[in-house]
Amino acid sequence: MHEIILLTLSGEDKPGVTSAITGILANYRISILDIGQAVIHNTLSLGILIQVPREAESSPLMRDILFKAHELNLQVRFEPVSDSDYGLWVEGQGKTRHVITLLARRITATHIARVTDIAAGHGLNIDNISRLSGRVALDEGEQGEQTKACVEFSVRGMPSDASELREAFLKAASELDVDIAFQKDDIYRRNRRLVVFDMDSTLIEAEVIDELAKEAGVGDQVVAITEAAMRGEIDFNESFRRRVALLKGLDASVLEGIAQRIPLTEGAEELVSNLRSLGFKTAILSGGFTYFAHRLQEKLGFDYVHANELDIQDGKVTGEVIGTIVNGERKAQLLREIAEKEGVRLEQTIAVGDGANDLPMLSIAGLGIAFRAKPLVRRSAKQAISTLGLDGILYLIGFRDRDRAG
Repeated sequence: MHEIILLTLSGEDKPGVTSAITGILANYRISILDIGQAVIHNTLSLGILIQVPREAESSPLMRDILFKAHELNLQVRFEPVSDSDYGLWVEGQGKTRHVITLLARRITATHIARVTDIAAGHGLNIDNISRLSGRVALDEGEQGEQTKACVEFSVRGMPSDASELREAFLKAASELDVDIAFQKDDIYRRNRRLVVFDMDSTLIEAEVIDELAKEAGVGDQVVAITEAAMRGEIDFNESFRRRVALLKGLDASVLEGIAQRIPLTEGAEELVSNLRSLGFKTAILSGGFTYFAHRLQEKLGFDYVHANELDIQDGKVTGEVIGTIVNGERKAQLLREIAEKEGVRLEQTIAVGDGANDLPMLSIAGLGIAFRAKPLVRRSAKQAISTLGLDGILYLIGFRDRDRAG
C-alpha cells in the first residue's frame, strides 16, 4: 500500500525553504504528485502533495519534516488524502478552465468579494489568484486617477449559464466602476499575434470628423446626421457621405492643426510599444481619415493602416472620399485579410473599438474589446475596458507590469 499526504507549510519566506523540504523528501524517495508555492508580503505558503511508497514509512518522514520546519520557524500541517479523492482530482484536470481578470484604478476587498461570489454562484472553482499589476506606494495616486491595478483569477469548470454569468459581471463592473473580463484559458489566449484598432475615440480622444465640422462651421449639422444614423434612420455609408459633403470648401491646412491638438488616449503609446517589442503585428482600421491615421502610424509604428481618404483639390476639401468607405463590414473584411496575410488564425487576433461599426470586427476576433464604449457596444462585445487606459489590454493577455518594455 502507499499513502498520499498533503504537506502544507507556512511562515516567513527565506531562501532555501523549498530546497530543504524537498531534500528530505528525496532522501525517502518520495514522488511529488503536485506542488504549489506563493509568497505574499514575505509570507510563504508551500503545498506539496506526496505519495509515500510502501517501503517507506510516513512517521520518520513526518518527524524529519517537523524538525526541519521548527528549525526554519515554519508551521507545518499533514493531511492524508484518500485514493478516491485523489482520483477525483485527477479526473478534474481535463475540465475547461477560464480566466477572470479584474481591472480597476485600485482594487478593494469589495471588488474581489463580488467577483468571487459571482464565480462561485455559477459553479466555478478558483484554482489560483495572481496580481498582475505592480505594487503601489501608499501615497501614490491618492485620488486613484492614474494608478492601475489588476488581479487575475484562474477558475475551473463551466459556468451553469454563460449568458447569466456575463450579465452578472457586467452589472458588477458598472456598479463598482471596475472592468471584469471572462475568457476561456486556451492555447489561443496565450498566443495572440495581431491587434487591430479603431482610431477615433479609441487611439485618440476625439472624433476627427466632428473636429473638422467645427472648423467648417457645420458642427451642429454633422451631429444631427450622426444622431439620425444612431437611431437607424440612415446607414453608416449614407451618413458618412452626408457628413463629409458638409466639409466641402474647408481649407486643407486646418488638418495639421487638428492632428497636433488631438491627444492620444491614455496608455496607447505604452500598449503599442509593448506589442511591437514582442513581435505583434498592429493595424489601424478606421472609419476616420488616412491623414490622421498615417500620423499615428509614423508616431507609434503601426504595420497597417486602412481608413478613408479625403479628396483634396487645390488645397480645399471637395466633400468627397476616394475609394471604398471603411465601414463595419469593411473592417471585419480587412481583419480577415491581414490575418490571412500574416498567417494568423482569427482566434489569435485582438480587435479594439468603441462604436457600433466596430462590432463586426470585434465579433470575429479571438478577443474583441469594447474600449470606453457606449452601453450597447459594451453589452455586445466579448470584453470591455472602461476604467483603465488602453494599456489595460496587456492584462487581458496575461502581461504583468514587470513584463512591460522600458
